[in-house]
Amino acid sequence: MSEAQQIAALCAVAALLIGLAIWIALRVHGTPEKRERRRRIAVNQQGRLGDALITEAAESVLYYAYSVRGVHYTASQDIATLTHLLPAEPNRLVGVASLKYSPRNPANSILICEEWSGLRAPSPRVGADDLEPSPGTP
Repeated sequence: MSEAQQIAALCAVAALLIGLAIWIALRVHGTPEKRERRRRIAVNQQGRLGDALITEAAESVLYYAYSVRGVHYTASQDIATLTHLLPAEPNRLVGVASLKYSPRNPANSILICEEWSGLRAPSPRVGADDLEPSPGTP
């Protein structure tokens, strides 16, 4: 085998190994959505309960604050894949909620996942149209 053939064979093997490494890395780690789902499930299964204050609710993100052992945390959770578990108006979620956090890393927390929700059901808003007239009023 000539020197040029050896170099070509080594380049082909190197390209094959690089392709194999990329394929393995993608299969093991998965997509960002799959990694986030695994993180939420792990925090749900191993996490501790706490109280949080939801400060802002957008269509796909919840912003919240909480304290663990005197340390104050502010965090957000992407809820784009969990919108089917939320009320139609997410801004009505602003207020007190429960959360789960990792005991080893309290900054790793969730408000909701596929198997659990710390969100409190929003109270229905009573409008003037919903009020019944008291008896004896026209």
